[in-house]
Amino acid sequence: MKTKPDTKNRFVIIMAGGRGERFWPVSRETMPKQLLTLLGKRSFLQQAVDRVLPLVPAKNIFVITNEAQLPEVRKQLPNIPKANLIAEPIGRDTCAAVTLGAALVGARSTTGVMAVLPADHVIPEEKKFQQVLSDAFNLASRGQAIITIGIKPTDPVTGYGYIRVGEALPPPQGMKAYKTVFHRAEQFVEKPHFDKALEYVNSGQYRWNAGMFVWSFVTITEGLQKHQPEMYAACQRWFKVVNKPAKLAKVLAKEYPDIKKISIDYALMEHAQNVIVADGAFEWDDLGSWTALARHLKADPEGNCAVADFIHVDAARNIIYDARTKDRRTPIAVVGLRDSILVQTDDAVLLAHRSQAQKVKELVRKLGEDTRLKKLV
Repeated sequence: MKTKPDTKNRFVIIMAGGRGERFWPVSRETMPKQLLTLLGKRSFLQQAVDRVLPLVPAKNIFVITNEAQLPEVRKQLPNIPKANLIAEPIGRDTCAAVTLGAALVGARSTTGVMAVLPADHVIPEEKKFQQVLSDAFNLASRGQAIITIGIKPTDPVTGYGYIRVGEALPPPQGMKAYKTVFHRAEQFVEKPHFDKALEYVNSGQYRWNAGMFVWSFVTITEGLQKHQPEMYAACQRWFKVVNKPAKLAKVLAKEYPDIKKISIDYALMEHAQNVIVADGAFEWDDLGSWTALARHLKADPEGNCAVADFIHVDAARNIIYDARTKDRRTPIAVVGLRDSILVQTDDAVLLAHRSQAQKVKELVRKLGEDTRLKKLV
């Protein structure tokens, strides 16, 4: 008879503190990408929680966000205990968030296994994702493995980091093979230029680094102790106060500004010798910009993707998004416009060339520096 996995010792940390500036003007400081409903009827954060609920009880799901976003996170996730929704006082990149997550899990169970997942990814094939995550939980609970989920690249994207993988690993002794293929990680590679990315895709030896990790509390704290002793010391201090929310908030407010700002990839993954890559054999998109959203929208015969009352003459390959409140929406009429992004909200309009979609982040910075326009950030 098949035994059901022990879910009470599994935990999920969802990192939801990002600003998602490339989705301006819909995305704002208090309502960033992960809290928006751009695809489907649930926000990306809600979808991230829905995906893991079959594997992990709600009381074992933690969301790490920031002060500005906490009220909306609470509103969107009424079934997650309030104490599990934690606001970082200041953004300190992913290593600090992982360290805080480890303290939260360790206080509940020092034998716990945790997955660290972003809040803003699009994963249409939920069942396939759940299979990979379940196998990764199982493998992580058996030893000292740091597991990262790598996505098989479909095209030479230059905006992602890559991981070179070794041979497929055999299953643990005396165990039936997992449905997921696991590899030893051989090298983490920064975002490559196009020719290199093409080489990586064609070789079949590389995976996209999706920023999804699974490890036991013991493994992550040992990794921090070895490679980031200051983070390890912080984890030990926070571990003692995480069950007292008011005290934790006080300690974090005092200590966070001095914490080193570093990603978990630089801090740990690139140094550790025990990293294993799980093949993420499911459809995945980290949805980094308006052009990425178009991949998930139905196009008209001319290649225009519109979420709007849209009419055009001789327009092609545009992305049109009307986010105004219902009573303010009017038809958007376009003539001769090509390869552009047009986004309208109640208080702002964005018009950009598709090839410049990444520069929206630069625009947001500029808005923040202008006293008249600061309120739009």
